[in-house]
Amino acid sequence: MTDPAVAPARPGAAPPPVVGMVGAGQLARMTAAAATGLGVRFRVLAAAADDSAAQVVADAPVGDYRSADDLLAFAADCDVVTFDHEHVPQPVLHALEGAGYAVSPSSAALQLTQDKLVMRRRLGELGVPVPEVVRVTSQADVEGIADRTDWPVVLKAVSGGYDGRGVWVCRSYAEVADVIAHGVPLLAEEFVPFERELAVLIARSPSGHGAAYPVVQTIQQDGICHEVLAPAPNLAGLVAVDAISLGLRLARDLDVIGLLAVELFETPAGLLVNELAMRPHNSGHWTIEGARTSQFEQHLRAVLNLPLGSPVLTAPCVAMANVLGADDPDMYGKLNHVLAADPALKIQLYGKPVRPGRKVGHVTALGEDMAAARDRATRAARYLATGSEEP
Repeated sequence: MTDPAVAPARPGAAPPPVVGMVGAGQLARMTAAAATGLGVRFRVLAAAADDSAAQVVADAPVGDYRSADDLLAFAADCDVVTFDHEHVPQPVLHALEGAGYAVSPSSAALQLTQDKLVMRRRLGELGVPVPEVVRVTSQADVEGIADRTDWPVVLKAVSGGYDGRGVWVCRSYAEVADVIAHGVPLLAEEFVPFERELAVLIARSPSGHGAAYPVVQTIQQDGICHEVLAPAPNLAGLVAVDAISLGLRLARDLDVIGLLAVELFETPAGLLVNELAMRPHNSGHWTIEGARTSQFEQHLRAVLNLPLGSPVLTAPCVAMANVLGADDPDMYGKLNHVLAADPALKIQLYGKPVRPGRKVGHVTALGEDMAAARDRATRAARYLATGSEEP
């Protein structure tokens, strides 16, 4: 007699699709949980066997994301290939697409996240407000923008920067010269005296279906996201509508399939686009518990062309605080105190080696009052990092 637990599929039944994610960091780790819920087969291309997602995903071959051979071999067992970072070189992406594999987002879309100068110029062509920007080949290229916008001037690596790396706020030509001496391709842009930083997260499927999460406020320190508040407190309704409309328009005009995170500056003159990301994003981690559909499930739905889920909040206020590594590497050992002190908190630890300043987890608090939820989340995140709830 056939064991029902291992009974074959009905004749003609299609097997579940296979989604392959290049990269095995925490984004892939959290996407894996969403894939399990959808009944989707999920695999990752890891850089090392102990990468964050490789610890929890059964199918996690080790390979080099810069190698066309490794990517082609990985894609051969996938119905769609997506990414948890933007660093796959364009020639490798072209090789995947040329071989007929479904790549979401496409190489053309990803180029905008890989090259900040290309991104700024494309947004300018679309009439999207962005900071003034120039390519830097020498100190003379900075002089014009400094004369027009005054100091400080922001220098950025054209590619590869994240979490504050590759960004320099220069207040003099001497500081500019020091950065140019690094020898990396640079752009210079005006320093924007923004009131606060916002973000909007959009999902778009191949059929053109789009969904937008509520606009959030991000709290950044030294270029690293420390907190996310959803929805953004005291945000004027028209500003929220403008941000969501802008995000939906960009997802369409840039032909993004999957998630698009649009990081924004709120200024007295209106919204300016700062950065784009085309993958699950730190500004959306709160959605695991704080929205009807998490960003990770939404990304899978989008790249598989499934109907998108509801982005509506599950509570009036959601606060997320990143856990940044400190001197004590023992995250798990501190869970007893944190969970006993506030059983309603939700904690995600990423299984990553702890280093000072490194994102190794996050805490989410839901509630009726933003100030209270924020206090709960930040206190717990501090305790997990340092063993103390106090700053």
